[in-house]
Amino acid sequence: MYPPSPRQDFFAVTLNLGERSQGGGGGSKYWRRRRLCWRKWKQLSRLQRNIILFFFAFLAVCGLISYINMANHGRAFTSRSSEEQKIELDIPELNPAVLAAPQKADANQGDFPEILPQKTRNPRRGRLVNLQIKAPQEDLKERSHDDDTKRLEEEHGQASKENKSERTVISWRGAVIEPDQGTEPPSNKIQDPGHRSSTAEIKSQKKPVLINERQKAVIEAFRHAWKGYKKFAWGRDELKPLTHSFNEWFGLGLTIIDALDTMWILDLKEEFEEAKAWVKTELNFGKNVDVNLFESTIRILGGLLSTYHLSGDSLFLEKAKDIGNRLMPAFNTPSRIPYSDVNIGSGVAHPPRWTSDSTVAEVTSIQLEFRELSRLTGDMRFQTAVEKVMKHVHSLSGKNDGLVPMFINTNSGLFTHLGVYTLGARADSYYEYLLKQWIQGGKKENELLEEYINAIEGVKRHLLRKSEPSKLTFVGELAHGRFRAKMDHLVCFLPGTLALGAHNGLTADHMELAKALIETCYQMYHQIETGLSPEIVYFNIHPQKGHKDVEVKSSDRHNLLRPETIESLFYLYRFTGDKKYQDWGWEILQNFNKYTRVPAGGYSSIDNVQSPSNPQPRDKMESFFLGETLKYFFLLFSDDMDLINLDQYVFNTEAHPLPIWAPA
Repeated sequence: MYPPSPRQDFFAVTLNLGERSQGGGGGSKYWRRRRLCWRKWKQLSRLQRNIILFFFAFLAVCGLISYINMANHGRAFTSRSSEEQKIELDIPELNPAVLAAPQKADANQGDFPEILPQKTRNPRRGRLVNLQIKAPQEDLKERSHDDDTKRLEEEHGQASKENKSERTVISWRGAVIEPDQGTEPPSNKIQDPGHRSSTAEIKSQKKPVLINERQKAVIEAFRHAWKGYKKFAWGRDELKPLTHSFNEWFGLGLTIIDALDTMWILDLKEEFEEAKAWVKTELNFGKNVDVNLFESTIRILGGLLSTYHLSGDSLFLEKAKDIGNRLMPAFNTPSRIPYSDVNIGSGVAHPPRWTSDSTVAEVTSIQLEFRELSRLTGDMRFQTAVEKVMKHVHSLSGKNDGLVPMFINTNSGLFTHLGVYTLGARADSYYEYLLKQWIQGGKKENELLEEYINAIEGVKRHLLRKSEPSKLTFVGELAHGRFRAKMDHLVCFLPGTLALGAHNGLTADHMELAKALIETCYQMYHQIETGLSPEIVYFNIHPQKGHKDVEVKSSDRHNLLRPETIESLFYLYRFTGDKKYQDWGWEILQNFNKYTRVPAGGYSSIDNVQSPSNPQPRDKMESFFLGETLKYFFLLFSDDMDLINLDQYVFNTEAHPLPIWAPA
């Protein structure tokens, strides 16, 4: 057989093309449609053709991405299945410090939610719970983990029970102790199992510290004071223990609100629940009553915010928002320096009847509380108002090496009564809040720190002297260039503040000065006949035979149960560990019990600290005795150096601990 000729092969190809181009039926229609489409395409404008091409390219890209995602999902599903099998095999190896054991509801837990606490605490005692470092709405970020949390609780419930003996838990409120350095609001969610324990978290796993005999004595003193208040002055501002009556200042139950966080820290469950019930049902800020902006802020707003952070109960935050809003009209002044008084019912603010001035301490010692209220609520009006005050004061002339006068005019915004400088009444907490705002804000606001350091240098240069014969270091006053060897008991806040600054990185000479000044404050008690300090003392600065370092005028010899010396003893003991500070405090507590305790209940301020036989009780128990003095006694005597951790809390000037803001 001969092979086909090349022409026959060419003829076959030509015939096929002919069938498509010339033959009848489907082939001819096919080419006509193609030519028609091509002509239509060529008739389109260039813009139209580009749009169509872009559309088809977009579809192609979307299809490719979808294909890749489906492939990844398949691989993830396979990986997760193998990990779940591994978890089922390795449950006993889960770190108990990372995964919290699911807790059953306790009938005695009250209304408090399950809370992740700040530090490991004694299981016998109600202790601190997780700080509300983030505003409440930030908790929304955690909601997406709820399903995973429930799954983990089901899968690892048995393992958590086995590990329960290895962890410390709070019995009150059913809160699980978790070494959590996070800043979320109180939550009943278990911790993300993917979380790794930091060094700080590992260190926080420590044995619980039991309360000691001195702390028990403080608890007994508190209960005695509370008994009198509950019996004779319940719901009123202050107890009058001798006449079994009460004193009203604002009509807002100041003693209850001031003592809330003290009761929580002292683990007084029954008393706390009584007070909480009163706040819930009886505390009403819609009253036609004038209140002092400063006192209401540090006692009421500060007390409510602190109790919210410690307990996690939103009741206290809602009340804090209410009073915060009602205090805001005080800032409606020409200078934005707030008035001293505001009617919380009508919203009308005004200066005192006798002057248009406010005291510098009052307008610059409300910042911690209003800033924290803004952070929790997201309403920046509060923070903006108080920070404007600080910036304005920062810009003023009339200072003397960082020392400020005592008064400022609400109309002009200028200092008045120039030339008088003191760290006592009307100026004291200005200096305290410079440092504490810097600490609260995470040590970022350097302007505040610079003001504080300048002020301390001004104190050293102008106000610091030594007494005779014991060479006690004290802080006096300067009036128009003339030094006075006068020191208020209020100035005894300064040793604690100096020690706090040194703890936060300021120079070591601040701590040395703190130690010298706390010795002086102790001697203001020790050299007095009752062992209790007067309101004001004068120091001898010239050697005089037969004279003590401390002298007291008859108009100044009263004692109001003030906390400042106990506060500073607490800071000095916390930062140095020197037990002499505890011993000094114990001596003072015994003298309070000896000369100010009223048998029927309560404690009374006294008029004469120089007369042990007749101290002349004044028939008044200030709210700060429960809110500050007894709280600082309890903390001073504590063997738990982390009780109210001073790297996580900062106290306001009424001893209400507020959280230090975590870095963003």
